[in-house]
Amino acid sequence: MNWKLKKTVVLVGMMGAGKTAVGKALAVRLNAPFLDSDAEIVKAANRTIAEIFERDGEPFFRDRETEVIDRLLEEECCVLSTGGGAFLSDKNRALISDKGVSVWLNADLDLLWSRVKHKNTRPLLRVAKPYAKLKELYDQRVPLYAQADLSVPAHPDYSIEMMAEQVLEALSARSDVMEKNT
Repeated sequence: MNWKLKKTVVLVGMMGAGKTAVGKALAVRLNAPFLDSDAEIVKAANRTIAEIFERDGEPFFRDRETEVIDRLLEEECCVLSTGGGAFLSDKNRALISDKGVSVWLNADLDLLWSRVKHKNTRPLLRVAKPYAKLKELYDQRVPLYAQADLSVPAHPDYSIEMMAEQVLEALSARSDVMEKNT
């Protein structure tokens, strides 16, 4: 079945939830552009996120993140992957709610840890006890992610394609977000 997006689908959730991978697969299924707010920030700043955090600090990064998300929500409807901290901001949640639809990729702590523990690309986990930090972030963020318009549970045995199918199924019930192409 062919679908046409009426609003941008914004994937939210913790680092390691699969926002980028699932977002790309979902965009293919919807024949829609895929954008990543972190990648857009990196492109605009000509620096990695870790470098931005180190040089300018997290508050500076969060301000740029809000600007980029706002701009991307104004453009063509797409599938937008956001950084793990993007949905924590009241302003970002309001922008996303007004201009798009938020979908929480709801992965539990064990699944997230299994995906991020061997990567050094996560600035917030560059600490002495990365698991404890991930758990702290998880506990802080889950109540905010729970405010997303839709929640799609992630399971360790789901492939990227299976997860994209779960998101598509959840979105298909929203006539304000998608319509069937005839």
